[in-house]
Amino acid sequence: MKIRKILASLSILLLMSCGATNPFTGKKTLSLVPNSQILPMAFQQYNQFLGENKVVKGTSDAEMIKRVGQKIAKASERYLNARGYVGYLKDYRWEYNLVQDETVNAWCMPGGKIVFYTGILPIAKTETGIAAIMGHEVAHALANHGQQRMSAGKIQQVAGAATAVAISGKDQQTQQIVGTAFGLGSQFGVMLPFSRSHETEADEIGILLMAIAGYNPDEAAELWKRMKANSGGQAPPEFMSTHPSSDTRIANLTAWAPGAKAEAKKFGVTTFK
Repeated sequence: MKIRKILASLSILLLMSCGATNPFTGKKTLSLVPNSQILPMAFQQYNQFLGENKVVKGTSDAEMIKRVGQKIAKASERYLNARGYVGYLKDYRWEYNLVQDETVNAWCMPGGKIVFYTGILPIAKTETGIAAIMGHEVAHALANHGQQRMSAGKIQQVAGAATAVAISGKDQQTQQIVGTAFGLGSQFGVMLPFSRSHETEADEIGILLMAIAGYNPDEAAELWKRMKANSGGQAPPEFMSTHPSSDTRIANLTAWAPGAKAEAKKFGVTTFK
């Protein structure tokens, strides 16, 4: 009886959490944690991060990051307005910073708080390469991937608690076996594929945004060829990773580029940088 009550509660939680809509796909998404709670936390954490790291200011690279970010933000607003999502970005507080760090990384927090590390600049290579990265990172924020991951984490916790209750009367060996199976199953069968789907979605949205911003979407695949070369083949197997393999990304981005160009033309973009 207790197990049935817990599972029933979990089902209700799942239904309640699917209240947001992805403006790019039209699909319902997990929204157990509201953006009204997430954005203030994100802004605070961003400011704290900037205070603890060396922010590069006044250089040509820093200005390029800001310039590209502004163009991608404008493209995002144009696209969302055209799809009927006027005001979708009203709570965003766009900010673009370059941080002195040799890590090959860039990220965008919920609400449009963006950081590029200097270590990724040689791989980005050009302003168009920066735009490919920027479009991808901004896409994560626009599609509320952070909100979805936080919501999925809460549901995973509830499911784990339900499993623990269900096996509480079993012997210790059985509890260990079932607990381990749940942990591996939820990680490799649910959470990692969930993250990979977000990365793929951000790739597809990002290549569209960079095209609408006037950047050549063909460069996205070229960027990932350089990313692959930089990794030296050290990436884990795709099923064990939060990200799709470089080969998967390159193939996807190559296939999506013509469609991104066609969509950009609807916004008056006929030439690409």
